[in-house]
Amino acid sequence: MEPRLSLGLRTRLLFAFALLCVVTAAAVAGGIYVQARNEILQRAQDATVQTMRSRLEALYPLRSPAPGPDELDDIASAVPDHNSVEYAVAIYREMHSPVAPPGRWKPGGTVLALDLAVVSPELRREVARGEIAWQRVVRQDDVPWLIVGAPLLITEPDRTTRVSGIEVYAARSLLAEQRSIDGLATSAWLIGGVALAFAVVLALLATRGVLRPVRELGRAARLLGEGEMRTRIAVSGSDELAEVARTFNNTAAELERHVKQLREMEADARRFVADVSHELRTPLAALAAVADVLDEEAAGLPEPAGRAARLVSQETLNLTGLVNDLIEISRFDSGVAALALNEVDVAELVRATLRTRGWSDSVDVELPAGVTARLDPRRVDVILANLVGNALRHGEPPVSVRLSADPHWIALEVRDHGPGLDEAVLPHVFDRFYKASATRARSEGSGLGLAIARENARLHQGDLTVTNAPDGGAIFTLRLPRWAHDPDGGPE
Repeated sequence: MEPRLSLGLRTRLLFAFALLCVVTAAAVAGGIYVQARNEILQRAQDATVQTMRSRLEALYPLRSPAPGPDELDDIASAVPDHNSVEYAVAIYREMHSPVAPPGRWKPGGTVLALDLAVVSPELRREVARGEIAWQRVVRQDDVPWLIVGAPLLITEPDRTTRVSGIEVYAARSLLAEQRSIDGLATSAWLIGGVALAFAVVLALLATRGVLRPVRELGRAARLLGEGEMRTRIAVSGSDELAEVARTFNNTAAELERHVKQLREMEADARRFVADVSHELRTPLAALAAVADVLDEEAAGLPEPAGRAARLVSQETLNLTGLVNDLIEISRFDSGVAALALNEVDVAELVRATLRTRGWSDSVDVELPAGVTARLDPRRVDVILANLVGNALRHGEPPVSVRLSADPHWIALEVRDHGPGLDEAVLPHVFDRFYKASATRARSEGSGLGLAIARENARLHQGDLTVTNAPDGGAIFTLRLPRWAHDPDGGPE
């Protein structure tokens, strides 16, 4: 599916103003042009007809109702005045006064002759019926002409009139009128162009007035989304945009108040967890000492008492681990966690992690020699211990650790060959207190191990991700920069 072309608000406003201007200017200029054109042509037509009629009336009484060529020549010569009428021809029963050769206009002797080829049969029929008629034609030189035909009438003694059979056709050039009409058209185009430019200027001013508060609103919304809760918009006027600005300011104020409350509640909760965790350390230390004694004596106690002693010892260890995890996560939340960077051999660091916990024989390793990096060994050890421990407990063998590196990054992959993680679980693996199985015993873990592992990776400006292998099992990938620096203290 092709993406739809999206025009900005400024472009749409400019287009709308320009279109409105063009349509309005075309309608007004077109109407004026048509009206003026008709008026100009009508005046020329009326003047020609009136001139021809008055000159023909001066010919009465006719010397003969059946004129010959000379009399027709006199009739044709009496019509032109070189102003309203320029050419003329008189016809009586297919006999006519001298005419110009076909296809041309020219003076003929004492008569300015008219080429009969320009007189249409329709015009001839109208004149033959005793009507004055006219037509407009354009010759080969692109000059428009007005052709007027009129019959000569004979008035009887009883004042009735009849057609004499003599037809007179006159021509007048409309070149001057055409030039005036062309001038009107040019003026209409110029006015339309000026109106279009004016409309564009108005559109720019209008869009500037409309888009300025819109841009300000967009900038404020962006800052608000970035966490600048004190962002507000200057309100001026009382139009719809001002009302939108007031609504935004009220919404931002309410949002700031709620965010402040949530932050205070979150800070209180974190402080509570940190305080409780630290307060529990002292009694837990005493409990751990007692649990160690009970664990040593459990073998000699009767079975119910021995089992209870071992349970107390195990739960004390689990509680101690939970408190330590809470203290660690509170350090990340408060921003006091820091790196103790050292240049280490990554392969040796991985082997030390496995050896310390007795996992060397349970894990396959692929660790190229000579890969060094500037890392915090303790925090990387925490990450690896958590990943490998989870793979051994919840996955299936073989569990493997593979190291790869390039000039800028190292990557450690921890993989098992179990069923993998459910697709619904993958987005929540690193959430705090999240457990993939709701049926898992409460004592199996705090639910903070992977969250702490990812926080440690991010403290190195790296990341920790998880995917399912195509052939089964989960793959946790730890990516760390080879030359990490402390985000608080800079390179060490």
